[in-house]
Amino acid sequence: MSIPPQPPPGPYQQPYPPQGPYGLPGQPGMPGVPGQGAPFGGPQGWYPPQPQKTNVAAIVALVMSVVCAIPFVPLILGFVALSQIRKNGEKGKGLAIAAIVIHGATIAFYAIVLAIGLLGGAADDAAARQDAGGRVTVPEQSASPGANAGASPGASPRERRRDVEDIRKGDCFNTEDDLAKTEEGGTEARQSVRTVACDQPHEGEVYAVLTLEGGAFPGADKVVASADEKCGGKALTDYVGSDAAKLPKSLEVFYYYPQASSWVLGDRTVTCFLGSPAGTTTGSVRANAS
Repeated sequence: MSIPPQPPPGPYQQPYPPQGPYGLPGQPGMPGVPGQGAPFGGPQGWYPPQPQKTNVAAIVALVMSVVCAIPFVPLILGFVALSQIRKNGEKGKGLAIAAIVIHGATIAFYAIVLAIGLLGGAADDAAARQDAGGRVTVPEQSASPGANAGASPGASPRERRRDVEDIRKGDCFNTEDDLAKTEEGGTEARQSVRTVACDQPHEGEVYAVLTLEGGAFPGADKVVASADEKCGGKALTDYVGSDAAKLPKSLEVFYYYPQASSWVLGDRTVTCFLGSPAGTTTGSVRANAS
């Protein structure tokens, strides 16, 4: 049986089906047009890059630095954020740097304020201190401009304002309280006095600072009775010597004592002093005073 010869290919007949320009097995074609590559915008088997995330540590560091949170934490978080950003390629480098700068400036500011406060406190301590005999001494430089910032208006340049609870045995001072009226009965005293060198005119000289027993407030009458007992006798003679009778008649025994409002805060101090109701006196009454 013979095989009839195949007719020659026609003008529109090809021996093999045409291949698409980029048609590869498994590549999808246009719908209805087999073997054709996908047009622009069709699936190509890749995905666009994901947007960069902002580093969380950088955000937290910036927020904490602005609200002045726990000291040094924003600073540490800022450096941690920079390390993570370099490693992970995240955004937020500017935020981390801003947090470091802001918190660093805040720490520097508070450090300067603290240093000024410490220097000021040291200057105050140097401005009013006791010598070996217990008398308050005030350096000459305290009279320079600005050195008398703690003194009240009209006070001598050698006077220093101090709280009553801070005055000590041997201190001489002036007060805005009227000692003549205080002789008539206990009254509420001012919270501060103006200490001065004992060789300057003064109204009072502290000769004893004593402590009452603790416990509940015993009442004003019992506190006064205890202060009377403690400030008399031995406490006075230990300071002025055994011949206390030779003290100037212008001097009287006074004392500061705690009230109910200060007692609950832990105040148990009685400060005994010799005062001059009629005016001021000069010099110390201490037995070993030169």
